[in-house]
Amino acid sequence: MNLASQIADKVAGKLPTSTPSQPQYDESRKQHAIIWRGKRNVEYVEKPMPMISDPRDILLKISATTVCGSDLHLYNNTMLDMHDGDILGHEFMGTIEQIGDQVKNLHIGQRVVAAFNIACGFCDYCKREEYSVCDTTNPSKLQENLYGQKTAALFGYSHLTGGVPGGQAEYVRVPFADMNCLPIPDDVPDNKALYLSDIIPTAYHGCYIGNVKKDSTVAIWGLGPIGLLEARWCQIIGAKRIIGIDSVPERLEIASKTLGIEIINFKEVDTTKKLLEMVPGGVDCSLEAAGFDYAKSLLHKVERFLNLETDAGDILTEMITCTRKAGTISIIGVYNNTVNHFPIGPMMEKHLQIVGGQSYTQKHWKMCLEKIRSGEFDPTFVVSHNLTLNQVPDYYKQFDDKEGGALKCFVRPENFTEKK
Repeated sequence: MNLASQIADKVAGKLPTSTPSQPQYDESRKQHAIIWRGKRNVEYVEKPMPMISDPRDILLKISATTVCGSDLHLYNNTMLDMHDGDILGHEFMGTIEQIGDQVKNLHIGQRVVAAFNIACGFCDYCKREEYSVCDTTNPSKLQENLYGQKTAALFGYSHLTGGVPGGQAEYVRVPFADMNCLPIPDDVPDNKALYLSDIIPTAYHGCYIGNVKKDSTVAIWGLGPIGLLEARWCQIIGAKRIIGIDSVPERLEIASKTLGIEIINFKEVDTTKKLLEMVPGGVDCSLEAAGFDYAKSLLHKVERFLNLETDAGDILTEMITCTRKAGTISIIGVYNNTVNHFPIGPMMEKHLQIVGGQSYTQKHWKMCLEKIRSGEFDPTFVVSHNLTLNQVPDYYKQFDDKEGGALKCFVRPENFTEKK
């Protein structure tokens, strides 16, 4: 499937963008980075240093990065249009080392977090604060052909989303820096600030588009970092009941003991039957935080193996069944393209609202930062591992195998020295 998408990408060509998707490189200076080499194969290598390629860019010296659950789609080669040698990583922060002539609100030496999605700030979508569907930063003609329109470029992800080099590295070029960088105050440490890049605003966005309100009854499919942080946001919003669904013992324990929410282990019980016993008539809001890789039924496993569909639909079917009439479903886990056997009849007749999409990070992150500063929101309960960049390839395998309590890592470059 990925080979076919690479060929289709080459045939389709590229669309014009408001900024180059690829930086210029200084071949005389080297950095270390994590690159994609194929299925379950990432490597720590030496690469040329990126350079400022547009006057609205900054060059960021990375102080912290991480591996996201959605990176596992890349690791397993199930995301369309990955290329050998791509630099991974869409969650990162650092200190500004160089600055373009047209950057107005940032300065050299400033500590910032970069949004995982790259917004231009001036297209009609960005003007409406719909930043993850920016119209000008993604050159993928293949995505436009598949989806009808293109969405924003993402750092360190598939060429379907721009193929922009990511932040599992020592340096990264950040386009439209005034739009895509959030200055971090001194009272917020890196191990909290880093996650403003993605998982904190993404988890909030899942609740936001899922219409979670005070006294809502909520079910969350997937208790990885996003699902667990969604549960915490539901608590802050004032949801009446929160039920988390997963099968990994360590994640269920965090949900139950650290957050105090109700849990369902889908390997021990039938999720649909159990959830409807717990909440007769269905929940108000169903939040999906797992993504397309997790086929549960033999039918979807076979069809994905035969490339008859790109994405598994078991979780979506459960959500439609378990959501109350006139309820809301939010999809924040990554999906590729097509799902078979989608129960459109029940969705329509039950008057369900189904909303999905990448986070409007730049819209949410100032509010999220203030929740961190106040102490109301602390993301560190999901951090299981502290690593250096050269340890990341081993962590990918551990994270994918769900071994050793791997949940979320905090990664420093090996040459990083913390200022005192």
